[in-house]
Amino acid sequence: VFLRYPFALLEVFLILQQHPEIKGIRAATIRLIRDHQPLIDDKFRNDVRPRSLFMEILRQPYGVTRQLRLMNAYGVLPAYLPEFGQIVGRMQYDLFHAYTVDQHILFVVRNLRRFFLPQYVEQLPHCSAIMARLPKSELLYIAGLYHDIAKGRGGDHSVLGAEDARRFCRQHGLSSFDTRLIAWLVRHHLTLSLTAQKQDIHDPDVIHAFARQMGDQMHLDYLYLLTVADIRGTNPNLWNTWRASLLWQLYEATRRALRRGLDNPIDKEERIREAQAQARRRLRLTKIDEERINWIWEGFGDDYFLRHSADEIIWHTRAILKRGHRERPLVMTRDDPGRGGTEIFIYTRDQDNLFALITSALDQLGLTIFDARIITGHSGYTLDSFTVLEDTGLPIQDRSRIKEIVNTLLHYLQRSDSLPPMPARHISRIQRAFQMPTEVSFSENTASGRTVVELVSWDRPGLLFRVGQAFMACGVQLHNAKIATIGARVEDVFFVTDCENRPLNDAGKYAALRAALIARLDSIKEG
Repeated sequence: VFLRYPFALLEVFLILQQHPEIKGIRAATIRLIRDHQPLIDDKFRNDVRPRSLFMEILRQPYGVTRQLRLMNAYGVLPAYLPEFGQIVGRMQYDLFHAYTVDQHILFVVRNLRRFFLPQYVEQLPHCSAIMARLPKSELLYIAGLYHDIAKGRGGDHSVLGAEDARRFCRQHGLSSFDTRLIAWLVRHHLTLSLTAQKQDIHDPDVIHAFARQMGDQMHLDYLYLLTVADIRGTNPNLWNTWRASLLWQLYEATRRALRRGLDNPIDKEERIREAQAQARRRLRLTKIDEERINWIWEGFGDDYFLRHSADEIIWHTRAILKRGHRERPLVMTRDDPGRGGTEIFIYTRDQDNLFALITSALDQLGLTIFDARIITGHSGYTLDSFTVLEDTGLPIQDRSRIKEIVNTLLHYLQRSDSLPPMPARHISRIQRAFQMPTEVSFSENTASGRTVVELVSWDRPGLLFRVGQAFMACGVQLHNAKIATIGARVEDVFFVTDCENRPLNDAGKYAALRAALIARLDSIKEG
């Protein structure tokens, strides 16, 4: 049959999709499919019939993932899409990609399909709601198939993959609009996650610039779904509540910016006024005197209100007022679903080595830091917030565990001359194999007036403590940090100024800080 009708090599999978009562393909038929793979040549690929069959497979309401996997297993998919054939079995030599490239791509398509299925609505409510309003889900599946298809070729795989996707769309009769959308998704498939993890998404200028990249709500919706599916298909341990929350915060902030209009961006002063007004309104309901609110807030500074929600401002204000004039540091925790983890808030007098002290204590406690907001107020006090998870990837649940964390932090904050001991942590043989020299790069964020320090290294106990020491030695003030540890690879971003609150913006300062970081991180070899 395949000799007489070669297109049956694709049609057999469409029939399986449309007839779920058929449980599989006989072994003899599988052998015939494999034996007749040479029929899938350029003439086959250029014929309108197999192209129509392939698009029909992608448009079916059920069975898309299963049929693509069968097509891959029997050699049909890599034969029909030669660019896919180039990545079959290709390993990714790092500690955060758990699968070969072809496996990863098919996992991404599976994840995209799950957004469409009712049994996953409770697990993925945001994605399911967005997917339900998309006009053409098959465009997402094509973007999923092509987002990493150019891995291993050299060059930017996003750019090369976008060209492959554009060619596929033209060959399969997609409209110019759909073609542009798919190519754009492939080209920008890392943009949302990189923005969320490496930029200060509390900054209205960052949100406005990202909204301009999106252009409209439809592009944002498609890209958000592709990003979630991509991360969830990379490594089972990579997706957690913090990362989910981070992406959703960026999505929501961008959605609001698009609805407001790209020509009518919110400015920082307006953002500060909104946060203060919301918090003040609710604090009044608790009978807190207006003068006391003003007295506390005068010491916070504008940066604090820019980077905290009304809920956080209320939580902090009430606790600080309750503390009164006592000198003892204030340490509080709460489970914060909005930030995807447990938030630790520390209010204490500013002092040298404070970031190093706090991060060392949290490291000793076995907590993973994902986000740090460091605010030094006008009154000489710091208002520091850390989003943490247990090493299981879950927020802190146990009351005795919370008490241990608070007491440990208070102990070291009140004895700032005594740093916590460096914790002993087992470094696996595989992690040791991925030890890498530390890389440090700098860029200037002119809108915020801060220098962005990007650090790539390998994870080890006390890494953030050593980073804090390097900052202190170079007279660098930390304002914000995005902490990303994937496997044994660390990709951290720090937003800093000099001791006079000015950006570094100087080759000599860059060189001194780079040398200090590398000296402290690469001089210690674990294992």
